[in-house]
Parts: sequence; structure tokens; C-alpha cells
Amino acid sequence: MMVSIVICSAIILLIAYRVYGSILARLLRLDRKAVTPAYALRDDVDYSPQATMPLLNQHFSAIAAAGPIVGPILAAAAFGWAPALIWILLGSIFIGGVHDMTALVASIRHQGKSIAEVVREHMSQRAFLLFLTFIWLALVYIIVAFTDITAASFVGNQQLESGEVVSGAGIASSSLMYLALPIIMGLLMRYTKLSSGWASLIFLPLVGVAIVVGQWIPFDLVKMIQSAFPALTEAQAEGYAHVSWDVALLLYCAVASVVPLWLLLQPRGELGGYFLLIALGAGAIGLIAGGKPVELPAFTGWTSLKGDTLAPMLFITIACGACSGFHSLIASGTTSKQLKNELDAKSVGYGSMLLEAMVAIISLCCIMTLSGDSALVKNPQPNFIYALGIGGFLESINVPAAIGVSFALMAFTTFVYDTLDVCTRLGRFIIQELTGLQGKAGRWLGTLVTTGAPMLFVFQATVDSTGRRIPVWRTFWELFGASNQLLAAITLLGVTVWLWRTRQAVWVWFVTGIPMVLMSVMSIWALVHIISKHFKNGMTMNPVPWIAVMLVALAVLMIWEAIVIVFFRQPAEPQPPEHQLATEV
Repeated sequence: MMVSIVICSAIILLIAYRVYGSILARLLRLDRKAVTPAYALRDDVDYSPQATMPLLNQHFSAIAAAGPIVGPILAAAAFGWAPALIWILLGSIFIGGVHDMTALVASIRHQGKSIAEVVREHMSQRAFLLFLTFIWLALVYIIVAFTDITAASFVGNQQLESGEVVSGAGIASSSLMYLALPIIMGLLMRYTKLSSGWASLIFLPLVGVAIVVGQWIPFDLVKMIQSAFPALTEAQAEGYAHVSWDVALLLYCAVASVVPLWLLLQPRGELGGYFLLIALGAGAIGLIAGGKPVELPAFTGWTSLKGDTLAPMLFITIACGACSGFHSLIASGTTSKQLKNELDAKSVGYGSMLLEAMVAIISLCCIMTLSGDSALVKNPQPNFIYALGIGGFLESINVPAAIGVSFALMAFTTFVYDTLDVCTRLGRFIIQELTGLQGKAGRWLGTLVTTGAPMLFVFQATVDSTGRRIPVWRTFWELFGASNQLLAAITLLGVTVWLWRTRQAVWVWFVTGIPMVLMSVMSIWALVHIISKHFKNGMTMNPVPWIAVMLVALAVLMIWEAIVIVFFRQPAEPQPPEHQLATEV
């Protein structure tokens, strides 16, 4: 049955790409002859045309992150796998893919400017400032959630059914080696004649070497802390190690966000994109060859054991993989400045979203092999459920379980690194925009503020009755999901206003308007649920509900701005008629 689910899902997504993706390309009037910002404003720093496949790899690597792994696993544990699968397929095709592609096209039609700049041009300066503030808050929670869940992979051990042990410290070593490889790759490509293709052929196998070697030379921070402080229990040492990795990752983000793109972001984006495609393909092949049965119930009820209702929580638990507002920041922040041809918006924007949906479906299959009463389902650890699932799938094609699990955990962290870099870089841009500070002072101020805020949260972790640290990501995932989906709603709001003011076409309300309404309702509903849950026993010092209140207020103000503009202002100048319909999509 699981094989049928994967194959049928792949066919559905492929048909959607060919049919609905082509419809979108025609409605948006993609023109192969149009000069894109990558050429018109080329400076080889921010604006630089990239070939389709390398750019797709870079974009896919940046948008994927941990979301399409964590969300589906948590949602399936709460409500069963069937609702999660339906939302992934319908959401990615009709909402997430539309969101990503229209945000990318909006940016390239506005000189590669960010979606916030599009909002300023077609709405107002006030809407622009509200949107920037909202984006920055959303970025902070993305950084908090993904940093902490990655740090969790570096601590503790995972014992497999075969008796083999996969060391978190070994994953940390592999990860450190992986971070060094793109820097070497970037330097060689910059200062020698090494081509992109040859660089990938050389360095991709080295990623595999790093996965294997990491388990031989583990960077065990827990043992180091226990050696320095013998009085600490193992649980306390693991907690301190977890926080130390959080801090180290945030410091890495700070440095990575200010180094030149050619030194880290571009080579790692290309390398990481290929690696993630390999991870997706390997998981699918292993899953098909293994033929493992489905153990998890398809549907467990409209309310989870925690008391959360399917609507709206399903729609904010699965963000990446179905629809994610974060994608618009990547599409309009870096990808639009590298798109060499407008027609590539279909493959890079829409296609990448559907690829991410397949990652989410493979992740969903990892938890479908577990029974409903499994300890991992009742108290899900998504990174390890994903790793154990992929490891089990690869074992069916004679890959040793320990190598398979290490490979999956490495893939998991690879998803995250590009996202953390880009989030920090975009957060820095926003602080610089809001303060007006440019140059080194603005660059470092923006970086320190954007990484400093998440650092405050990772130090606020609580412990359970056994003294073990409750992961920060688990505390903030609901808020991250709701804010991320509300960001998608506001992006669709901005795109809808732009398309309506420039096109005055009825299809706008169906293609982007209805998805905008759905995501607005679900995300605001979820935020209200979070607020009421935290305030039901009176006032609280927990920052989560207060930030939820702020996000709802910002969203309401943005929606009001849009209503005023759509119904009480004159339409913008229509797009020039010489924009021809795309004939080859």
C-alpha cells in the first residue's frame, strides 16, 4: 500500500506540474524573450544569471529545510496519515505552488525586488513597514525552530533494531565536515578553472565520505562537558550540550550571513540541492523495494491526544510540504535575482514546491511504518523517526542500517543549513531597511539583532520531571507554523492586490484570492487558539501568546490596508500588451 501511495502521489504531482503549472505560466504571461533582472541589473554580486538546474537545486535546498520532514510526522502522529497526505497534495498543487511561483514572478516583474517592496509599490508605505516587521518576526521563529531541532541531532545516541548505534556526536562531525566542503568548493571555483559540473562530481562523493567518517571520529560535546564538570548527570550534560550546539549554530549563521555568496551560499546550495535530490530518490527507491506495511492508522479522530482540533492545526503543523510563507522570501530575496529566463519560474518556483511535497510524502511514509501505540508516535521525535524510516528503506537495498540512518540525519541537517543562512541574511536586510543603516555597521547590527533574538529563546528551555530538557523547537513549533502560514497568506494578499490592480482579471480571485482567504482563516484561527490556550489560566510571562497577539494585530492591519486599496483606489497601470503569452512552458 505504501508503494502505491508514493507512486500515485508522484504521478499526481507530475500531472499537476504539466497541467496546472502550464496554466499558471500562461495566466502570468511568462515570456522567454523578456529581460530578467539577473541580466538587466547584473553585478555578479546579488544579480547574476544562473542555469536552470543549478538554480533549481539552490532554491530547493533553501526552501526545503526541516519543515517537510517535521510537519508531516507531527501531523500524522496527531491525526493519522490520511489527512496529512490529502493536505500535502492539495496544498502544494493549488496553494503552495501558486504562492511560490507568483511571488517569484512578482519579484522579477519588479526588478528583482522583495515581496515587501512589491507590497509598498501596490499598497502603501504603512503596509510595507507592517509586512517587514511581520517577516522579521517570522524569520526569528524559523531560526529558533530549525536551529534547535538540528542541535538535537548532535546529542545522544540512537540504537537500531540490529543493535548498531548511530552517534549524534558522529552526525555533528559529519556536519562540520560538510560545512567545510562548500567553502573549499567555492574557493576552487572562484580562483581556478574548476567548472560547476566538475566541482559537483568531485565534492558530492566527499559528502558520502563525511557521512561514513563522522561515525569514526565523533565530536562528543556531552563527554567534554562531563569531563569538565563531573558532578553533572548525563541528562544535565546533554541539556548543556544541546544549548551549546544551539549557540554554535547561531554563531555560524551570523558569520555565514555576511560572507560573499560565492564563498558559501552558492556552492553549498548547488551541492546541497544535488544531495537532497539523491536523498529523495534513495528514500523512494528503498521504500518501493522494501515493501514495508502501513502500521499507523489512516485517521485517528478530529481531536488529537493533546486536545488540538484537526482544523486549524493540521494546516499550520504541515507548512513546508504543502504551503510555506518562508518560500516567498527565498523566491523574491535571492532566486529572482538569478533567474535567467521567465519560463524558468515554472520549474524553479512551482516545480520546487512539488518536489518538496514529495519530500513531505517520503517523510510521512517514515512514520506510517510505526504502530499507533509506538512510543515514537506518542512522543514524536521527527528527526529520528525520519532517519530510522529512511535507514529502514535503504536497508532493503542492502545499505547498512547505521549508514542509512547517518545518511538520513545528514540529509536532515543539510535541509536546514541553507535555510538558516538565508533567514539570517534576510533578517539582516530587514533590520538595515528599518534602521536605514548600511555598510559594515548596518550589516553587523542587523546580523547581531537577527541572531541575538533566537539566542534569547534557546536559553529559555524548560525541563521535564526527569530533568531532561524539553526542546525549544517543540515549544515554538505551533507558533512557527501559524506565523509561517500567515506569512503565506499575507504574501498571497500582496500578490492578489498586484495582479488585480494591474490585470483586473476575474481569474485572480480564484487562483490567488481563494488560497489567500483559506490561509488567512486557518492561520489566524490557529493563533487565536494558541492565545486562548496560554491565557486560559490568567496572565502569563510566556512570550509565545504575546507574540501571537502581535502577529494577529499585524495581519488584521495588513488585510484592512488591502481592502482600502482594492475597493477605494484607482487600478495601477496595466502591464504592457507586448508581454506575449508563453507558448512553450
